[in-house]
Amino acid sequence: MILIVGGMGFIGLNTALRFLETGKRVVLSQHSARRIPDALKAEIGARVMVAQMDVTNPYEVFEVVRRHQVESIVNLMAPPARSLSTQSDYHLYTAGLQNVLEAARTFGLRRVSLGSSVGVYGGITSGPYREDTPLPVPSPTQVSAFKKGMEMHAHFYAAQTKIDVVALRIGSIYGPLYYSMHNPISRMCHGAARNTEPDFSDRPDGKIFEDDQADWTYVKDVARGIQQVHTAEKLNHRIYNIASGRASSNRDAFEAVRKAVPGARCAALKPGKTPGGSTNPATDLGRAAEVGYRPEQSLETGIAAYIDWLRTNPH
Repeated sequence: MILIVGGMGFIGLNTALRFLETGKRVVLSQHSARRIPDALKAEIGARVMVAQMDVTNPYEVFEVVRRHQVESIVNLMAPPARSLSTQSDYHLYTAGLQNVLEAARTFGLRRVSLGSSVGVYGGITSGPYREDTPLPVPSPTQVSAFKKGMEMHAHFYAAQTKIDVVALRIGSIYGPLYYSMHNPISRMCHGAARNTEPDFSDRPDGKIFEDDQADWTYVKDVARGIQQVHTAEKLNHRIYNIASGRASSNRDAFEAVRKAVPGARCAALKPGKTPGGSTNPATDLGRAAEVGYRPEQSLETGIAAYIDWLRTNPH
């Protein structure tokens, strides 16, 4: 049984579906989210268990691991995209991380895979980014600060306690079951699926730079990469990039949207890029390839698949 902490989140639900495809059983921790996609409903109580759990409460974490005879953990805990407070974020990434790692030590679990982010490379002027690239200490965003700290603390803890911990630096994700509407690519896809103008009123002057880039990755590719690393019998490294391996701009994304939906609109695009933005923020996937990972979706095919999904799953 594999415990997915944050299993009701965007990446967590897609990762659960991937584990089921490969014959695994999963426990999804449930804190505030209550949604269960139709694709999982038939498996609830059989190959999928749902456990109410606050990861910052050690008693609840230990009880879930014990009760469900968990053998490994995929830790995808993260605060909401629009954070409640820095204090609550900090508590999640410190107390929550410690509880997961201590449960792994106490119960002798096989492996803990931590959901990190390519955001840790923020501040490096150009890619492609390798896992052994030295990371800058300045960390202006929640993701860059806490994910870097999580990796450092977890790897030190693992070295002291002899547990198996691996960090997965996940790309910028879009695709089915995304719900926070924080990233621009998903707003474009939702707009195209509904034949509406995507809303960027929360951005400065209501616009986004067309040349801003990210390693945009279809969520089902990420889920497969997580599964491949987590279940690998032997790992040669402690950190793996799980992304698309290419940099795509907001303009690239909109062109892919317009190819899928010729009448799509996005008046929010403006020339240029964010001052100080990275050039070619692509990830190197050499390590991930060692466990068989290779992204299956291009930006065009991934966006087309996402829009098709949105049309058949309107909400």
